[in-house]
Amino acid sequence: MTTKVYDAVIIGAGSVGLPTAFFLAKAGLQPLVIDQFASPGQGSNKAAIGGIRATHSAPSKIRLCIESLEIFSTWEATYGDDIEWHRGGYSFVAYRAREEQALRDLLDVQQGFGLEIEWLDGDDLLDVIPSLNPKNLIGGTYSPNDGSASPLLSAHAFYTRAQERGARFHFNERVTGIITRRGRVVGVRTDRGGYATETVINAAGAWGRQAAQMAGLDAPVTPDSHEAGITEPVERFLEPMVVDLRPAEGSKNYYFYQHGTGALVFCITPEPPIVGTDRRETSEFLPMIAPRMVGLMPKLANIRIRRTWRGLYPMTPDGFPIVGRSEDLKGYIFAVGMCGQGFMLGPGLGSLLSRLVQQDLTPEDEETLSELSPYRQFGAEEKLK
Repeated sequence: MTTKVYDAVIIGAGSVGLPTAFFLAKAGLQPLVIDQFASPGQGSNKAAIGGIRATHSAPSKIRLCIESLEIFSTWEATYGDDIEWHRGGYSFVAYRAREEQALRDLLDVQQGFGLEIEWLDGDDLLDVIPSLNPKNLIGGTYSPNDGSASPLLSAHAFYTRAQERGARFHFNERVTGIITRRGRVVGVRTDRGGYATETVINAAGAWGRQAAQMAGLDAPVTPDSHEAGITEPVERFLEPMVVDLRPAEGSKNYYFYQHGTGALVFCITPEPPIVGTDRRETSEFLPMIAPRMVGLMPKLANIRIRRTWRGLYPMTPDGFPIVGRSEDLKGYIFAVGMCGQGFMLGPGLGSLLSRLVQQDLTPEDEETLSELSPYRQFGAEEKLK
């Protein structure tokens, strides 16, 4: 039997792997996507709450998410799929001088990339988000062009359109090894067989380190658990995603927005991190986040919670993704360590990876890859993790 040859094999059909397959197939290449789960987006993708913003602190992530926002916001008009895109904006609020200064310090970088973001003093921010608690409110940043979309609908859309263009998908299949010869990739071995390729893209999310180790490489990706929830639907009263960076006992920050159905979707960043791959929801989550949300927005006091869930954040030492070619194994590409932002980074990153495979990088692409290099010192720190 002849071994099937693919232009690239992508490990993982999630927030990064799906758009990467789409853009490779759109460029006329034939990728194979291999995923351990039964269908697209069943790893960390389905646990995402759907926020998409370009208002980051690092040029690499700003560039990637500018492209992501363009893809998300025009997807339905271009391809016909309703992915529940909503341009509701983002607001990082400040009730202490510490958060005010941190947010103001980032404006020059963000505005330097052409982002529409501004600082609003308390009264002006209340015009945008009237339900905020006005007590001690200093103000906050507001970026109206950020927004949200459905992770599951987006995953299905990328999957469907990638298939139409020739991408192949194998589900319920596990990669067990990378076949190499003379220091370069020549194929992939799985629990079902083997495939020939000169390019492997590790988009395995929380399992990215294990996927790297199969090739005799490493990637400092450590997953931790974050919990989220959704309320009953209520009449729309909130447009932007609201982010409160103030730490509290057991948590570093939290954020929430109102979905198109009227339900509020919310998430918290635990502190210290809950390291591991446990995706079972807990009894500690709601007692931790509920008083914080009600304190920030008192009208939430009587809204009822429908359900909660946990997802995995594939974290890196500095909070930045690991993206780029391996210097030790030719043909192996890292696309891991999204630090919980894979959904918003995914389309922009998938487009970049397609250009990388085709050796058609722009100068801006080169700068992004330099910042996210697998061989950086990991000494920086993402300020808006």
